[in-house]
Amino acid sequence: MAAASSPAAAASASSRCFLRLCGAKGPRQGAPGRGQADPPGAAAAGPARTSRSFRMLSNSSMSSSFSSSRVGFRRSIATRRRAAPLRSLSRRRRGPSAPRPPLPPCPARPAPPGRRASRRAPRPPEAVVRRRGLCAAPCGPARLGSIRLRLRSPPGAAAMASVRAPAARGGARAPAPAEATKSKPAEESDAPPPKRAPIFYGSLEEKERERLAKGESGLLGKEGMKAAIEAGNINISSGEVFDLEDHMSERQAEVLAEFERRKRARQINVSTDDSEVKACLRALGEPITLFGEGPAERRERLRNILSVVGTDALKKTRKDDDRSKKSKEEYQQTWYHEGPRSLKTARLWLANYSLPRAAKRLEEARLLKEIPEATRTSQRQELHKSLRSLNNFCSQIGDDRPLSYCHFSPNSKLLATACWSGLCKLWSVPDCNLVHTLRGHNTNVGAIVFHPKATVSLDKKDVNLASCAADGSVKLWSLESDEPVADIEGHSMRVARVMWHPSGRFLGTTCYDHSWRLWDLEAQEEILHQEGHSKGVYDIAFHTDGSLAGTGGLDAFGRVWDLRTGRCIMFLEGHLKEIYGVNFSPNGYHVATGSGDNTCKVWDLRQRKCIYTIPAHQNLVTGVKFEPNHGNFLLTGAYDNTAKIWTHPGWSPLKTLAGHEGKVMGLDISLDGQLIATCSYDRTFKLWTAE
Repeated sequence: MAAASSPAAAASASSRCFLRLCGAKGPRQGAPGRGQADPPGAAAAGPARTSRSFRMLSNSSMSSSFSSSRVGFRRSIATRRRAAPLRSLSRRRRGPSAPRPPLPPCPARPAPPGRRASRRAPRPPEAVVRRRGLCAAPCGPARLGSIRLRLRSPPGAAAMASVRAPAARGGARAPAPAEATKSKPAEESDAPPPKRAPIFYGSLEEKERERLAKGESGLLGKEGMKAAIEAGNINISSGEVFDLEDHMSERQAEVLAEFERRKRARQINVSTDDSEVKACLRALGEPITLFGEGPAERRERLRNILSVVGTDALKKTRKDDDRSKKSKEEYQQTWYHEGPRSLKTARLWLANYSLPRAAKRLEEARLLKEIPEATRTSQRQELHKSLRSLNNFCSQIGDDRPLSYCHFSPNSKLLATACWSGLCKLWSVPDCNLVHTLRGHNTNVGAIVFHPKATVSLDKKDVNLASCAADGSVKLWSLESDEPVADIEGHSMRVARVMWHPSGRFLGTTCYDHSWRLWDLEAQEEILHQEGHSKGVYDIAFHTDGSLAGTGGLDAFGRVWDLRTGRCIMFLEGHLKEIYGVNFSPNGYHVATGSGDNTCKVWDLRQRKCIYTIPAHQNLVTGVKFEPNHGNFLLTGAYDNTAKIWTHPGWSPLKTLAGHEGKVMGLDISLDGQLIATCSYDRTFKLWTAE
């Protein structure tokens, strides 16, 4: 490459080289550069490579143009304004993401002469443009900035082409050749900077201790060190170790705990069965689903919960469930505790009373079986014929409030009725005349029953009747006085029903406190307080032998109790709603229950199961009653204003006793089998007999 003949030629060549590298292909179209005229001598310096927005001035033109300070000042302003396109060209060459290099200060010494770049030389692979702005040094009224082109070329070619165009008031300054030789190897070397040794930041305490021990002054003098230590500016520890892990901030601990939790969550295996996931969430006490949550989100939620509470939580909950189930099973099992001595005496008495009656009943069953089948069939047909001919014999208004219960006397000549007004009345049968009005209750009377030996062998002054009311009171009555003979205290809640034991010694009461009680009237004390129902106990009945008691509760379950041992020998499960009526058949092995599910079920004590379900009524069944002598038919009453008669053992309907205008609340059958009584919510009771 030939050297430039003059500084002006070198400057012109350098400007042409720069414009070719930056992609300028010709004069740019636009308005002239802010009204400034072309400098004289620009056309003589070489081919025109200028545009209206940017003009490169040669050294000769600059030296001729800066003849006066005023003209030089105006030229410098024009040059400043025309430096902006160079900046944009430089940025466009580097790319939009390359940062702009800083502007180093202009050197005071003249720049070394550069080499002229050949036009035919190949375009270098990379060009880095470094621009220097106007210098503030006192080098005249204005100084044009210099442009340095640093070209990286393949090995073996020229590595650097540097063109400088300094301008001064008196002309161009020739650079010293020594400076050019010094700057050339520094610019041409592309070696990476040497690696510095790593700097460790820590305490200088040990070094200072060593220096103090050796007697050196250290960083400070001895006196200065002592003064700084006393002032508290320098702290030298006593050798204690400060553990950073113990003093970790709460935030860092939370972040570490969260990372550990996520790590545990990734290691937990969760079932892909959505039902199992829901079961696990339910066992953990969490909602099985959230709004808008899908199976995948549900599994992830379970995994996060298990990462917090641990996988053993499910095992613990399962163990707790098993324990609760076992405890529930143990709670449902019948448990026993030691009773009073009077209960043992009563049980022995009941056993001695019931066993002979059971033997007598079985003997009567054998004798009945010896009767020819034809005779038994004809007798049954005659009975059914008479039952189909039942009609309303008498209807009587019993009170000004609904009648809740009715019961025949053992001689079938008196009928006792209970009313919600608190009054109990005795009526002669069959003329239905009022005999006595028993006043003593203050609220709804639930039931009134005759003693099994009343009007037969019992004196009128003795206790002949018993009644109960909704306030928990139980009263005993005689046939001579209108006032109660005695009160039985002990119930704190509503007493629904009372029933005499066939022996007449014991009285059973059912209460809404989920229990029923057995009272010994000879000992005048409560001998049994029996629990077993989960809700209130509504009705009670005694076996004809006197050995068993049946209870029906509002929990839809019935129980049969052995009075001689205290055990529940049969659990009557099958009704869908409350049981309002229970009764034993005279044959000794059938039990009937009436429920709020409109059905009547017949249970067999021998098979310990329900043998038949009678769809009896269209509303809840209030009471059931077997024919008291032989159990030839079954009577039911309900809230559909009717009472119905059913065959035994075929359980087919025989007769519907319709006539009441309100619900049938109670019913009974006389011991002689001639009369049927029903009492109703319409305040009347009716007597039904065969024509």
